[in-house]
Amino acid sequence: MYSQSEGKLVAVIGDEDTVTGFLLAGCGHRTAESTNFLVCDEKVTSVHVEEKFRELSTRPDVGIILINQHVASSIRHVLKDYTETIPTVLEIPSKDHPYDPEQDYIMQRVNMYLGGGQD
Repeated sequence: MYSQSEGKLVAVIGDEDTVTGFLLAGCGHRTAESTNFLVCDEKVTSVHVEEKFRELSTRPDVGIILINQHVASSIRHVLKDYTETIPTVLEIPSKDHPYDPEQDYIMQRVNMYLGGGQD
């Protein structure tokens, strides 16, 4: 049972270096049922990433979902339909893939609200 006074977790979906870094920083949480992270390598399919994202985005104890931008690209259709404020989804760079603000759906929405993107 989750209590609001306990705070919220940071969940991480990304490559091994990113997830390991956040786990070493203390963001990891494991129960008998699940974890709040997913390490994505060449064996992990976009379907698996999508399932983990849906799981994390519906958990009441998760406040932020950090996802590597190159991983987020594989489930872009899901992220575009995601409209909840909490958990907040933030796309972050990885060691091998630099951040591109034009791919970030949050930056696209901000640009749209500020009047950009109208050609």
